[in-house]
Amino acid sequence: MTLYDLRDDPPPPDPLSDAEPSTPTAPRRNPGAARLMRSLRRARQLLARHSRRLALFATALVLLPFLFGAGLIHRVYFDRSGVPDLDAFVRFDTPTTGTIQDARGEVLIELAHEYRRVITYDEVPLVLRQAILATEDKNFFSHAGVEYRSLPRVLHRAAAHTLAAWWDGGPGSSVRLPQGGSTLTQQLVRGYFLRSIPTEENGTTLLQDGWTTRLVAVALGVPAANKLYRKLEEVRLALWLEDELERRYGSREAAKREIFARYASFVYLGHGRYGFAAASEYYFGKPLARYTAADAGRAALLAGISKSPRDYAPAENNPMALRRRDEILELMVRRGDLTPEVARLCQSQPVVLAKRSDIKTDAPAAIETAFDEIKQRGGHRFTLDDLLLGRIRVRTTIDERVQTIVNQSLERGLSLYERRHPKSKGLIQGSVVVLANGDAAILAQAGGRQVYRDRANRYFDLNRATRSLRQPGSAWKPLVYLAAFRNGVGLDASVPDDPIAVPDGPDGSSLHWISNYDGRFKGPIPVRQALAESRNAVAVWLTRQVGLSNVIQVARRLGVRSPIQPYISTALGASEVRLLELSGVYRAMASGVIAEPYVVAAVTDNAGQILYEAPQTARDIRSAGIEADALLRIQEGLRGVVRLPNGTASSLNGRDFPIPVMGKTGTTSDFRDALFVGSTYGPTGITVAVRIGFDDNRALGNKETGARAALPIFREIVLRIYKQQLAGPVPRFPQEIEDGIDAYLAQQADLQLQEDEQRRLEELQPLVAPGLGAVGASAPVLPLPR
Repeated sequence: MTLYDLRDDPPPPDPLSDAEPSTPTAPRRNPGAARLMRSLRRARQLLARHSRRLALFATALVLLPFLFGAGLIHRVYFDRSGVPDLDAFVRFDTPTTGTIQDARGEVLIELAHEYRRVITYDEVPLVLRQAILATEDKNFFSHAGVEYRSLPRVLHRAAAHTLAAWWDGGPGSSVRLPQGGSTLTQQLVRGYFLRSIPTEENGTTLLQDGWTTRLVAVALGVPAANKLYRKLEEVRLALWLEDELERRYGSREAAKREIFARYASFVYLGHGRYGFAAASEYYFGKPLARYTAADAGRAALLAGISKSPRDYAPAENNPMALRRRDEILELMVRRGDLTPEVARLCQSQPVVLAKRSDIKTDAPAAIETAFDEIKQRGGHRFTLDDLLLGRIRVRTTIDERVQTIVNQSLERGLSLYERRHPKSKGLIQGSVVVLANGDAAILAQAGGRQVYRDRANRYFDLNRATRSLRQPGSAWKPLVYLAAFRNGVGLDASVPDDPIAVPDGPDGSSLHWISNYDGRFKGPIPVRQALAESRNAVAVWLTRQVGLSNVIQVARRLGVRSPIQPYISTALGASEVRLLELSGVYRAMASGVIAEPYVVAAVTDNAGQILYEAPQTARDIRSAGIEADALLRIQEGLRGVVRLPNGTASSLNGRDFPIPVMGKTGTTSDFRDALFVGSTYGPTGITVAVRIGFDDNRALGNKETGARAALPIFREIVLRIYKQQLAGPVPRFPQEIEDGIDAYLAQQADLQLQEDEQRRLEELQPLVAPGLGAVGASAPVLPLPR
């Protein structure tokens, strides 16, 4: 190698060489390589400058999973901050089923936001316990709240579901965490302590805003981060709950029993039913207390619902429910809970569901009235929501047996009307009230027929006994007569049944002539006859004599609260009132007791503590300014409506109706409403009010009077109540009242005999010789009849 070899320039040409000298050229360079060399030099410089920071970053990347895992372990196993109130869980303050009961404790209706019956571990039959554990948590009594052996299966299913979602929807699809793998404790924790999270976890807001959840949200999405957070909270609270209950109850076995009982009372099982007790009664009509080993099929059906009530709730022609039942029975066989023979027998049986009526209660109108009283009387002590949450129990004055009689009698009476008017089938309506005379307790109430327009009556439907304002017609007239009796008018006083006119039109400038139902006027007649025969002209005449204001005053004192029109037509029942008010008026007249009708007798909490008892409002009618003489006269007068031969309710005075009653019919203009209100006597008696009519106020039809349409319903109700001895012995009217009517009837019989005698005399008079003339001197003289 020469010195030229070490230089950049080329050597000079050799003069001794035969070769021609070459032309000198510039050296070749690679720009890419040069740039690469410069980048490497800069990278070496940056690494030298930031080597410490990069080392820390690399260390962090390595330690991050360990830190994340350590944080999770601390949160799940050691962090007990923010845990729920355990005392509330021990008390198990959860919504249950509220009940409204009748006077004898029979359930009229169950009401709830969540229909639930809280039960103990021992109240869960063995066969149902076995079915639940076989399908939901076979190692329940051995684990500490979390089943770690199921973790690989859960992770595998999560990965499979996620990959499937990505395959279908692309890499942006959310991570899928399938259900399953949760222990009974975790399921209870999720439903009781974390019940709001599942409805929020699919949103776009993190449920727990921390650096770990943020990192997970960046990697997997917000919904997945929320699901993971919820799952970790389930685990954390499940471990905490089991530990705390073990300390409180002294052993793991006792803690497990408490957890199982609460799960069995809490889990949702479809159709608004929570817990296995409520579900068994709903689906099969069978309480858990009656379950035996032979009910393994039912137990398996119930145990299978919780996985997905929409899919597995027992129903006709639901193969999914049957398939799940059969799977659970196989699991029970594997666990040794059932023999293969019993399992096969159960698998071969069809699902038999309880027959459920669309009618939720036989007393919907009474329930609606009870709701009103709860709102009025509860104050700060209890509310309607407390009933729907199962915190209170309501006992009413209703007698379910009487209510059944009322419902059936009303339906039969309406059916009789429909036979006369077939085009009205299913459209005619009615209402009934039955009161106890002594304190105005509502024994039964029907606000309408049980099925109307092909739909079962509900407690939120129109209650025609309390909500409908309708004219009472002639059923109002006893208030006119009572006002007259207070002014000294006697039952045998003579009153004019003559044509009478009342002002008519908006300004009262025209006149309307009052007519009677039979189109005739009888002239002077006794007051009791006018009342019994419901003479319109007399009612108007009496109202003018005593003053309409006095009639209205009497109505107010006896409990009418509806507006009363200050017009003379009010004497004939033109002012609208509620049937409950009208029944209260007759009850007061029959008993001599003023009282407000009521249906809620008492309200208690779940511990039996009395929160409310109905006040005793009954007081003597004389305190309302109704004198004893006036009361006795109206009682005798209304008893005469039944006993007098021409009384509008005389059909109740026969051997086929041996119960002494007083009452009055009512028929409104153009036969739009038909009423009958009647009572047995005294504080031990009852009062029954019946109204028949259309909701659109159309006419019932010609001659559809209170005596024809409403009275037969009253008749059946009263007969059946006393035949079944549901209201005590039949009370008798005072002998003074019966004797007064007997004396009047005897007097009328004598007068009738005299009239008949006089009529025969007049008929025979033309046959008698007018005198003894020459021609008639020898004619025989006929004797006058006596």
